[in-house]
Amino acid sequence: MTTVLGKPGTDGLGEAVRALREWQHDGAPAQLHPGDLGWFWRTGPETTAGAVRTWSRNGRIRAVGLLDGPGLLRLAIAPDALRDEETARRMAEDITAPERGVLPKGRADIESPTGALLQDLLSEAGWSAEEPWTPLRRDLTGPVDDPGLRIETVGPERAQLFTAVHRAAFGGSSFTERRWHAMAAGAPYTEARSLLAHNARGDAVAVVTVWSAGPGRPGLLEPLGVHRDHRRHGHGRAIALAAASALRELGSSSALVSTPSANTAAVTTYTSAGFRPRPEVRDLHRDE
Repeated sequence: MTTVLGKPGTDGLGEAVRALREWQHDGAPAQLHPGDLGWFWRTGPETTAGAVRTWSRNGRIRAVGLLDGPGLLRLAIAPDALRDEETARRMAEDITAPERGVLPKGRADIESPTGALLQDLLSEAGWSAEEPWTPLRRDLTGPVDDPGLRIETVGPERAQLFTAVHRAAFGGSSFTERRWHAMAAGAPYTEARSLLAHNARGDAVAVVTVWSAGPGRPGLLEPLGVHRDHRRHGHGRAIALAAASALRELGSSSALVSTPSANTAAVTTYTSAGFRPRPEVRDLHRDE
């Protein structure tokens, strides 16, 4: 058996998305979700294909990586390959060798599932733990409270307003109407929704995009933001509730989100919307 590293190309991105959907299940460790690829798709299919890495054995994808920035590799590994030695050692070799094209030389971070053999191998090679993140999960088997705001499902004609609120929520964001259309044209968006919240005055105050991995599987919130002029009014909790409700309508079993543990305000907001913190996770870091 051989484990092969490859870049999927635009035609092969759908296969990577399908693999990520299949690997999502309740109780699984936090890892790369098809919604993460969907959000990255705002950069266009060619750029997305250039940022994706896949490891395959006998024609079956065993792991998917997303180079989410110059030195951050985010990974998902098939459940039956988490402790597979051949796959883990090949991945570790590829990740630590710049000529393999997985990570550039120098400072780098790896986000991989907790419990994966790859983490053990990288730690033995000198990679160190970074600051913790808190994954949160909300069960969707029961009803979701009304958010108390008017929630709009955004279509192409409202993309300009949606992206304007997003930019007002995230300083330095480059999310534009053109990028929303690129995201919405991607394969993961076939099971996604962009939501826009309005307060009693009609102001657009918060946004979120939710990503289903298919019926009976966990869905993802990525990203969620509140307009900088409308904070501290409970709108974060409201849009998180709206996101959970939308995922429930899409058939998701649960709703997932992650935030740095140091961002206590975000953790509190999600908790108030019924999300429950899971054990913290840490990226692995290399200085050189």
